[in-house]
Amino acid sequence: QVQLVESGGGSVQTGGSLRLSCAASGYIHIRAWMAWFRQTPGKEREGVAHIGAGGRTTYADSVKGRFTISRDRAKNTLYLQMNSLKPDDTAMYYCAASQWTGNSPPSDGHYNSWGQGTQVAVSS
Repeated sequence: QVQLVESGGGSVQTGGSLRLSCAASGYIHIRAWMAWFRQTPGKEREGVAHIGAGGRTTYADSVKGRFTISRDRAKNTLYLQMNSLKPDDTAMYYCAASQWTGNSPPSDGHYNSWGQGTQVAVSS
């Protein structure tokens, strides 16, 4: 059973930075995709960034060039570095893990382990 615990959220002004962390316990395949999602009330959950085998990454268009996903296998921790934050980035951010080991990120339904979320608030 994989457990994920996010941290690092907070309140920042426009243009600021935050780094989210997701500490994982339990077995996650070395090639399995992990991701960060975000959600605000009344909106659909959005996949923000995904990382898979060999460090392959994909990003939502809305965060490309501003966010960076990374993974420290020794620490079993997933990160999301968020720079140049905008008010539209305000959301609850969730870490997720899958058992998918393909060359491309899986559909959202393949993510079967989720953290409890960490809140990010960006003020103008």
